[in-house]
Amino acid sequence: MGRTGGGRRRDRLRWSKLYTFSCFRTPATSGDAAGGPSAHGGSAVGGPGFTRVVHCNNSAVHRRKPLKYPTNYISTTKYNVLTFLPKAIFEQFRRVANLYFLLTAILSLTPVCPFSAVSMIAPLAFVVGLSMIKEGVEDWRRFMQDMKVNNRKVGVHKGDGEFEYRHWEDLAVGDVVKVEKDQFFPADLLLLSSSYEDGICYVETMNLDGETNLKVKRSLEVTLPLEEDESFKDFRGIIRCEDPNPNLYTFVGNLEYERQIYAIDPFQILLRDSKLRNTSFIYGVVIFTGHDSKVMQNSTESPSKRSTIEKKMDMIIYILFSVLVLISLISSIGFAVRIKFDLPKWWYLQPEKANKLDDPTRPALSGIFHLITALILYGYLIPISLYVSIELVKVLQAHFINQDIHMFDEDTGNTAQARTSNLNEELGQVHTILSDKTGTLTCNQMDFLKCSIAGVSYGVGSSEVEIAAAKHMASGNDDQDIQVQDVWENNEDEIQLVEGVTFSVGRTRKSSVKGFSFEDDRLMQGNWTNEPNSSTILLFFRILALCHTAIPEVNEATGALTYEAESPDEGAFLVAAREFGFEFFKRTQSSVFVRENFTASNGPTEREFKVLNLLEFNSKRKRMSVILKDEDGQILLLCKGADSIIFERLAKNGRVFEADTTKHLNDYGEAGLRTLALSYRVLDESEYSAWNAEFLRAKTSIGPDRELQLEHVSDLIERELILVGATAVEDKLQKGVPQCIDRLAQAGLKIWVLTGDKMETAINIGYACSLLRQGMRRICLSIPTGDQVAQDAKKALLSSLTTDQAAKESLMLQIANGSQMVKLEKDPDAAFALVIDGKALTFALEDDMKHMFLNLAIECASVICCRVSPKQKALVTRLVKEGIGKTTLAIGDGANDVGMIQEADIGVGISGVEGMQICYFFYKNIAFGLTIFYFEAFAGFSGQSVYDDWFMLLFNVVLTSLPVISLGVFEQDVSSEICLQFPALYQQGPKNLFFDWYRILGWMANGLYSSLAIFFLNICIFYDQAIRSGGQTADMAAVGTTMFTCIIWAVNMQIALTMSHFTWIQHLFVWGSVGTWYLFIIVYGSALRSRDNYQILLEVLGPAPLYWAATLLVTAACNIPYLIHISYQRSCNPLDHHVIQEIKYLKKDVEDQTMWKRERSKARQRTKIGFTARVDAKIKQIRGKLHKKAPSLTIHTVS
Repeated sequence: MGRTGGGRRRDRLRWSKLYTFSCFRTPATSGDAAGGPSAHGGSAVGGPGFTRVVHCNNSAVHRRKPLKYPTNYISTTKYNVLTFLPKAIFEQFRRVANLYFLLTAILSLTPVCPFSAVSMIAPLAFVVGLSMIKEGVEDWRRFMQDMKVNNRKVGVHKGDGEFEYRHWEDLAVGDVVKVEKDQFFPADLLLLSSSYEDGICYVETMNLDGETNLKVKRSLEVTLPLEEDESFKDFRGIIRCEDPNPNLYTFVGNLEYERQIYAIDPFQILLRDSKLRNTSFIYGVVIFTGHDSKVMQNSTESPSKRSTIEKKMDMIIYILFSVLVLISLISSIGFAVRIKFDLPKWWYLQPEKANKLDDPTRPALSGIFHLITALILYGYLIPISLYVSIELVKVLQAHFINQDIHMFDEDTGNTAQARTSNLNEELGQVHTILSDKTGTLTCNQMDFLKCSIAGVSYGVGSSEVEIAAAKHMASGNDDQDIQVQDVWENNEDEIQLVEGVTFSVGRTRKSSVKGFSFEDDRLMQGNWTNEPNSSTILLFFRILALCHTAIPEVNEATGALTYEAESPDEGAFLVAAREFGFEFFKRTQSSVFVRENFTASNGPTEREFKVLNLLEFNSKRKRMSVILKDEDGQILLLCKGADSIIFERLAKNGRVFEADTTKHLNDYGEAGLRTLALSYRVLDESEYSAWNAEFLRAKTSIGPDRELQLEHVSDLIERELILVGATAVEDKLQKGVPQCIDRLAQAGLKIWVLTGDKMETAINIGYACSLLRQGMRRICLSIPTGDQVAQDAKKALLSSLTTDQAAKESLMLQIANGSQMVKLEKDPDAAFALVIDGKALTFALEDDMKHMFLNLAIECASVICCRVSPKQKALVTRLVKEGIGKTTLAIGDGANDVGMIQEADIGVGISGVEGMQICYFFYKNIAFGLTIFYFEAFAGFSGQSVYDDWFMLLFNVVLTSLPVISLGVFEQDVSSEICLQFPALYQQGPKNLFFDWYRILGWMANGLYSSLAIFFLNICIFYDQAIRSGGQTADMAAVGTTMFTCIIWAVNMQIALTMSHFTWIQHLFVWGSVGTWYLFIIVYGSALRSRDNYQILLEVLGPAPLYWAATLLVTAACNIPYLIHISYQRSCNPLDHHVIQEIKYLKKDVEDQTMWKRERSKARQRTKIGFTARVDAKIKQIRGKLHKKAPSLTIHTVS
C-alpha cells in the first residue's frame, strides 16, 4: 500500500463546531479526564463483563494466551469438514421413514428378510446419499459467499508507519487499519482520526439497523494528531472495554494513551458491515474481530428448519407405520396359527426338518420371527423415494428461481439466489410477512414533485395514486380491479370521470434530472419573479439551498456538482433549488455559498451566508434549523420540519398562509407524497447573542441532562416562526413494489415491518409503500421521555414503583386504550396502524404483556416496529409465529436480519403443489403395498411376495418417481399472470385446501380401493383361466407381473388425471414411465437371472389377450371413481381455480369482459393497506369534490 496516507480535504472542515447533538466532545484534562470512565459509567471497566484489553498497534499479543482473541474469519455455514458427515446423517435420520428403512436395511442381512440385502440397502443409500449431496452443495455455496467477505482487502499498519493491504480474515485485535471511502469496516473499530480535521466521519449503517440516513461519528480529541500513515510508527495505547455483546447502540470503555485515560462512547465506535461515506478515509484500531463483532454476536447458528408439510408427512408416516405394524401382527398371528395347526399336515414341506423360523412346536417364536419378516415385506407402504423426490423437486424449483427472468435485476446484472431449497413449499402457506426496512423496496431516491409557496400550489405533475384513482373512476365500475401497472403505461390524454367532468392528463416533458420531476412554468426559468409573492418564493428557494448539512462535490469527469447528503430528502431539495436557479456550490468551515441566477439583472450572483449554528434533525425534534448571517448582516433562522411541529411554533403574524398550506399538505398526503413545512425567523443581534451564550453553556455542560438542556435551549429560538410554504417529494419505489405490496394485501397476507429506522423515517417509508395512508388512525406505543420521565419517576417513587415499572404501567395503559379504540370503532372502512419503538417493545415482549400487544397488533391493518435491535426482531418474529400459529415469512437485507430470518418459518421460497404430490405418493404406495399383504394372506401367511425383487426395487425409484417430480416442478393450476389478477387464490395455501386431513384420508382411501381392485380382479381373472395356447393357467410369476403392470398403468393414469398443465416433459415422464416398464420386463426377461420371469412378456403374457384385457379393465376400474369425483366437484362444488380454468378454456375472459371483471373483483381480499386502499381513499376525496359540482378537475402527469 505504501505511503498513500495523503492529506486532508482542502476545506479542513471542523464539523464538531456546527453539529449540536451528535458531535459533542468532552474536553480532556490531565489524569482522569473529565470525560473519563467515571463520567460515563465507565467505572464498570475491569469488572465482570468488562474485561477486554486491547493493545493498540501490537496485535501479536492477542494471538497468544492469555488473551488469544478469535481471528476475523467468519463462517455462516451449517457444516464444516469435520461435522458434515455426522450432522448430515443426523438430519437424514430425523426423518422417521429413513430411520425405518435403516432398520430394515440392517435386518436384510439376517435370514428373516424376504428380499435380498442389495434390494433393501441400495435404495436407502441412494436416497440418503442424494439428500446429503444436496445439503453439501447448498452449504458449499454459503461457504463461497463467506469467502468473498473474508477475502476483502483493507489497509493495515505493518510497522514503521507503512500500510499494506491484507485480507479481512487476516486482521487481528489491536491492528491499526485505514478504511477508504465507500468501503465496509472489516471489524469493530475505535475511530482514531479521519480526513476531516476534527475527526468527523459519516457512516452508513443500512446493514446494521436498516437506516439510509448517514450517522456522524467522531474521534477522541487526543488521537486527532494521528493524521498521516507515518504518525502510527510509534503509536501505542491500551483499550479496556466491555466484553463481546450484541448491543449495537451501546459501548463502555476507555483508552489509556500518553498516561491519561479517555472515555470511549458509541460515537467513537465503527461497527463491522457499516460503510464509510462522504469521508475520504479514516484510521481505526480493531477492538472486536470475527464472531466477537457486534453484528456477528447478533447472528445465531444456522438452524435446521423443517417445513410444515414435512412435519405433517411425518405424522402420516406414523399412521402408515401403525397400519404396517397392525397388518404385520395379523400376518404373524396368522402364520403362527398355520404353523401350529396346518404345517404338521403338510407332509410335503417336511415339517420334521423345520428350523426355528417355522417350527410347529414353537409357534410363538416362529410368529415373532415372521413379524420381522412381515415388517420388511410390507415396508412398501412407507414410500422410501418420497423424501428424495421432494428434495429433487425443491432443488429444481430453486434452480428455476435462480433462472427466473422476472427476478433478474437489470441494473446490477444479478439474478435471484436461493441459498437453500428446504422450505420452498412454505411460501404457499404464508400468513404473515415480517419485513426489515421497507426502504429496501425503495430506490433511496426522492423526486421533487410539488410545492406550496405563499398559499399557492405549484407543480402540475401527478403521482401514481392520482392517475390510478382517475382511471378507476373512469371505468365506472367500483368492483373493477385496479391495474397498478397502468400508472406507468398511461397513454391517454384525457380521462372522463362522469359526464361533463374530466381529468386532463397533460403530456409533459419527462425530466432528465435525477431527483427532480417538477413541472410548472410559473416557477421555471426565472418566471417566479413575475409571481405576486416573489419575495416569499425567493425565501422558499433560499431555505431549500441553505438549510441542510450536505457537502458539494465536483464530478471530475463531467464537471457537474453532486451532493453528499445525510438523507435522500436533502439531496432532492438541493437539486430542486439548483433547477430553480439557486445552486449550492461550496461549503467552508463557517460559510455556505449559493449561486443565484435570477435575483439580479446582471446575471448569476454568488452569495455567501455565514453559518452561525446548526440544529440538526432527529426523530424526537422532527425539524432542522440553521442560523445564518447574510451579506447585509441580517441574522436569519431557517427551519424545515414536520408540519405539525412547525405549525405549533408559528407566530401570530406568521400564519397568513396556514389555511391554504394545510389544504395543500392534505392533498399531497392523499396523493402519497412526503411533505415538509418551511419557515423562517429574523433575529435581532442582541436576541441572538443572549440566546447563543445560553446555548454554548448548554453545549459545553457535562452530565446526563446535557441533551435535555440543548433541546430546551434550541426550542427557545425555534419559536415565533413565519410560514413560507411546504414541499412534496415522491419516494421513488423500485419497479413493481406497489403492485407487489398491493397483491400481497389483496391475497390476505398480513405485513409487519421490523426496522432499525427512526420512527419518523419508518412512517415516511410506510406511506411511500402504501402500508400507511392518509386517514389511517395511528396507535403509537412509546415510553415517555424528557420531562415526562421525571414526572413518572416521581410518581413511581411515591407509589413504591421503579422507573421501569412506571414505564411498563404506562405502556400497558397505552395498549389497553388502543384495543378499546379498535373495539369501539363503528366504521367498517376504518383502518388502524400500530407503530411501536424499540424501548416500548422491550416491555411489550415480556411474558405478562406480549399477548396483549399481539392481540392489538392483529387487529391493526399495518404494524411498524421502529428502532428495534436484531434480537428484538427475532423475538417479535417468534411471538408472531407462536402466537398466531401460522406460517411466517421474514425478509431482510442485512446482517442485522439474520436472527429474524432464522427465527421465522421461512426466508424465501415458491408456491408449489407439494400437498398433491405427497398425497399421490401415499396413494401409490398404499395401492402397491397392500397387494403384497393380500397375496401373503392368500398364500397362507407364508411370507412369500407376489412380485420379483427387482420389480419392487424399481417401483419407487424409477417407474413412478419421474411423473410425480414433474408434477411438483411444472404443475400450475392457473398461470402466474392469472394469479396476479386473482390474488385471493393465494389463500388456498394458508387455508390448506390441498393438504388437509380430509384430502389426505381421501387419497389413502383411494389407494385402499385401488389395491383391492388390482388384487381381487386379477385373482378372479387368472384363478383358473388358461392364458396360453397349450391350456396352461397362470403361475405366480404371471399373476405378479400382470398385477404389477396394472399398478404401473393405474398410478400413472391417476397422476395424469390430477395434472392441470401439460408440457412435453409431463407427457414424456408419464407415458415414458409406462414404456420403461415394458422395456425393462423385456430386457430383464431375457436374462437368465430372471428365474421365474424368464421371457415372461414375450412368450407368456404378450401373446395372451387376457393379459391386455385385464390391464385395461383393472386400470379403468381404479381410475373411474376418481374421474367421477373430480367431475362432480367441478360441476357442483368447484374451487376457485376450477372456475377460472373453465372461463379460460371457454375463452369467456375474451368474449364476456364484464363477467371477467366481476370475477376478478371477487378474488380480492378486502384490504385496508396497499396501493388499492390508497386509491380508494383518493376516489372518495375526488367524489367529494364532484358532489360540490366542480365544473372540471384536472390532473397532469409527467411522462
